[in-house]
Amino acid sequence: MAKSRVIKSANFNNQPFWFKGINTVWEKTYSIGTSIKLDKDRLISSARKHTGLNDLGKDFWDEPLERLLYSLNNEAKLHPVGRFISHKRIENLLSVRLRAENYFKKYPEILEQPLYPGMVIIGLQRTGTTKLHRILASDNDTRALLSWEALNPAPMNGEMKSGEKRIKIAKLNENALKIMSPGFFAIHPVEHLAPEEDVLLLDVSFLSTTPEAITNVPTYSGWLEKTDQSPAYEYTVKLLKLLQWQRPAKRWVLKTPHHLEFLDLAHKYFGDVQFIWTHRNVHEAIPSFLSMVAHSRILFSNDVDANEVARHWVRKIGYMLSNAMDFRTKNEQQIRITDVLYKDLVSDSRSVLKRIYNNQNLEISPELQKIFEVAEHSNPRGKYGFHHYSHEDFGIDNSFIDEFTIPYQMFQKGLKSIYTPFDFAQGDCQTERSRSLIL
Repeated sequence: MAKSRVIKSANFNNQPFWFKGINTVWEKTYSIGTSIKLDKDRLISSARKHTGLNDLGKDFWDEPLERLLYSLNNEAKLHPVGRFISHKRIENLLSVRLRAENYFKKYPEILEQPLYPGMVIIGLQRTGTTKLHRILASDNDTRALLSWEALNPAPMNGEMKSGEKRIKIAKLNENALKIMSPGFFAIHPVEHLAPEEDVLLLDVSFLSTTPEAITNVPTYSGWLEKTDQSPAYEYTVKLLKLLQWQRPAKRWVLKTPHHLEFLDLAHKYFGDVQFIWTHRNVHEAIPSFLSMVAHSRILFSNDVDANEVARHWVRKIGYMLSNAMDFRTKNEQQIRITDVLYKDLVSDSRSVLKRIYNNQNLEISPELQKIFEVAEHSNPRGKYGFHHYSHEDFGIDNSFIDEFTIPYQMFQKGLKSIYTPFDFAQGDCQTERSRSLIL
């Protein structure tokens, strides 16, 4: 039974027997030419053939895709199934862009409309962002990016705004993930009708941290940190406008830790937004995320080094936090941030939601409160099983995490006078509920 399943970080490389068998047999046939080619020109040609469209847009930039393909081909050590998934994923991203450009031409009013104001959840991975995102998305006035829309934001031929074909594809992907990695949903549920991270829209420009979460692509990720991400954010706004044209609402609720690294761009391109920064003891959040990365990467490669995952991502997380804190400090008069403690969200979500809405001069009616409660209860802890994780499984300890996150931990402690007494080192929260910090 799913609810009794326990998924451990140490067991990330436990793959279904049939999955290992397919990879083994397929790889033995490489000598007769069965290896799938990850080539830019072939991928673009294939996407054009499948869509019947040709224009990727005047702002399409080849280099990010070329950099990604270099790393996938030379560093990621993809097994046959991982190579197949990567090919389909990239081909689909190119197809999305082709279809989107076609809609922008046919319906110029899409890009003429203003982007909705919104809430943007920016907390680190494993700090309650998914829980908060799903609750906020249950408000009928709020527009979230659903999983099927994240995979295919642009309508397919013949469906216009209905989404029927795209929903079916997302459902197939959900079922495939459950089969390939039965326990992954205990770590991070990927349900086709549920809200999903908008980092998947940044993927359409091939400028996002998604590849380094699911594969080992150090050259690409190193280049990415030094590269202007403006084209990705600018195009994401176009896709958000395409989505709100299909399904209107009053405001967006977006979510991805990716924005921590690029708060300046999120602020510049998303406009009128309230950032919601969720906070949790990093000694708990980071090992949980490392486990998620390892469980993701095994779907693409048999050569997943848990220690490498930790070395890469603990440093990366420290870098993201440093960028976010620096931007926040320098722009405290121009931005709005509501801080949310993980323990408050778990123990008293009602108060957290009230603060978030109050900070937008909005009220939560009794009817909306009931909607929030239903949304929260429909996604209980352990819905798909329980996730157990440990520092030791990744060859690190708290001191290694501290090496990269002490400034953030000090920042958290500095919030104690604004919140309730809260010991972030011990993860202990007192009974009085926290208050938000609005900048």
